[in-house]
Amino acid sequence: MLEPHSGQSVYTWDESGLEAVDAVIGGPDGAGLVMLYHFEGYMDAGEAGEQIVERVKDSQPCVTVARFDADRLVDYRARRPTMTFRSDRWVSYETPRLELRLVRDATGVPFLLLSGPEPDVQWEAFTAAVREITERLGVRMSVNFHGIPMGVPHTRPVGLTPHGTRTDLVPGHSALFEEAEVPGSAAGLIELRLAESGHDVLGVVAHVPHYVARSAYPDAALVIIEAITSATGLVLPDVAHALRNEALKTQNEIERQLAEGDEDLVAVVRGLEQQYDALAGAETRGNLVAEPSELPSADELGAVFERFLAEREDEGGGSSSGGGADGGTGGDSAS
Repeated sequence: MLEPHSGQSVYTWDESGLEAVDAVIGGPDGAGLVMLYHFEGYMDAGEAGEQIVERVKDSQPCVTVARFDADRLVDYRARRPTMTFRSDRWVSYETPRLELRLVRDATGVPFLLLSGPEPDVQWEAFTAAVREITERLGVRMSVNFHGIPMGVPHTRPVGLTPHGTRTDLVPGHSALFEEAEVPGSAAGLIELRLAESGHDVLGVVAHVPHYVARSAYPDAALVIIEAITSATGLVLPDVAHALRNEALKTQNEIERQLAEGDEDLVAVVRGLEQQYDALAGAETRGNLVAEPSELPSADELGAVFERFLAEREDEGGGSSSGGGADGGTGGDSAS
């Protein structure tokens, strides 16, 4: 294997934040920190990961520990930062922030949160930097999370796919497939390199219904946060409470739109329910082959999803974040 890149050139420590972490490491809470990480820009259906990051930052006091050099890592012309023009001059510039923060949960247990825009370049250097940071700060486990669009109905429990070296911490979830080649991500490369270096790492992916993949879907974020709590012991009641409230509102809104909406879409949801129940029954019986049922084909599902998402884009004047271009392309995911 090639020698790892040095990450020192792409980040700097915040001295006060580093001192705060060192105090934690040397104190009674020094059994090893958990690091949660999620980056904007990669597929995140239902904004599952982003909702968690924003609520953690909003609900808990944060101390910046390290800052990554956005000028080196971010392609500004691909993702232009926001600037504000007032009257006759520019008055502000929203600097991209890719930062590591020290946070405490509701019981006072410290943990780390790494978030911000996914680097566009120098992934190996960035990954080497994250590995250096985890080793310097004595991180005992790193956890990443996001949502993927799937052919599943919103009326059934959100599914999870755990991955990494500690899938035993999220029991009861089987693998979706043996092998697949997919577009890479910085978060995925971090998981790979940390695992190769002997570090514990866990990934949690929530299955988001295709037809809500481009909108915030709090149910998916809630299931992820519950899995994180179970796996790490972190207690984040403010985050979970906010997500539960939003999940109830979102479910009510989906049902309202279905009641007023396209008969084809209603048929698709009912078909997905039948398929989900058939597969669940087959697994209970120890048989992975579902019983035959009258279900829409993959092409039919994909066509309806794409039409539904296109109509939502037209109504909203453009696409929203959270599922990106992946939201309507995987109609065969559950077939």
